[in-house]
Amino acid sequence: MGRREISGYRTVWLVAMFDLPVQTPEDRKNYAQFRKVLLEDGFMMLQFSVYARPLASEDAALAHRRLIRRSLPLEGEVRILTVTDHQFGKMEVYYARKRRDAEEAPSQLILF
Repeated sequence: MGRREISGYRTVWLVAMFDLPVQTPEDRKNYAQFRKVLLEDGFMMLQFSVYARPLASEDAALAHRRLIRRSLPLEGEVRILTVTDHQFGKMEVYYARKRRDAEEAPSQLILF
């Protein structure tokens, strides 16, 4: 997957990684609510507690970072990372020792 430009913008991936407590029913509720925010915002699950979404630009990523920050649970750790489409495409993915391609950005991003 090479660098992709959409309407003059460089595609980036926003990655959210989190380690949240799930010991109590309240913990599990907070975990589910945070995960729901990510899914409703267009993130896809890469692995348990690792979600990503393609965006048209760094500027677009800033708005989604703000949404994540507003939704942070009171406990646990959340990391947010932005990488270029080119960097994301260099990711090596293995499942049961078999190499798989990394997820691709949609051919057309919706710009808001």
